Amino acid sequence: MINWQEIDTVLLDMDGTLLDLHFDNYFWLNHLPKRYAEIHGLDQAVATEFLMERIEARQGTLEWYCLEHWSRSLSLDIRGLKEEVRHKIRIRPHVETFLTRLQEHGKRRILVTNAHPLSLSLKLEETAIDRWLDGIISSHELKESKESRVFWDRLKEREPFDPERTLFVDDTPRVLASARDYGIRHLLCIHQPDSQNERLVEDYPAIHHFDEITPPERPKSA
Repeated sequence: MINWQEIDTVLLDMDGTLLDLHFDNYFWLNHLPKRYAEIHGLDQAVATEFLMERIEARQGTLEWYCLEHWSRSLSLDIRGLKEEVRHKIRIRPHVETFLTRLQEHGKRRILVTNAHPLSLSLKLEETAIDRWLDGIISSHELKESKESRVFWDRLKEREPFDPERTLFVDDTPRVLASARDYGIRHLLCIHQPDSQNERLVEDYPAIHHFDEITPPERPKSA
């Protein structure tokens, strides 16, 4: 699926790609409505409907990913509420081996995420995936989400890469479409970003886990 001789840079999404998306889905669909209902004295079904309408209205925008926006909008400490279920944050299978092999083969490994810095810091604290990466960039630093063409222009200024020799891995088709339109040649999706929910991707080349594309181990010198 991947000819590694054609790749210099690997751009990697975080949630649903390197980390199990179950944490995020559980938080936004279950834990937040439950806690919002408790804090505001509402029925949980009413709280869920209210929250989902507000959240879905911002989907694809930078605000959709912004913890500070939702903390202000909902009068809640979203980072603090995420702390309550941080034990659900998990690295997806075979990620460590994949990233380690990329380093052995001289590939640059850059995390590019729409996650807000407050969410990103929590996940790095819990998983330490940054030990296997050469750089980390949040779309909030660049003031545009990955869905925007401007994001890719600003990313290239911050972290130069050749689109023809770059692999981008993400679990969200609309983000992959943005990368494709920018000219990134090698695109890969994740079939099942949430370990608790089955999904098959048809619009892009896709894998279940990184062992399907991990480069071979380099022979050790004598």
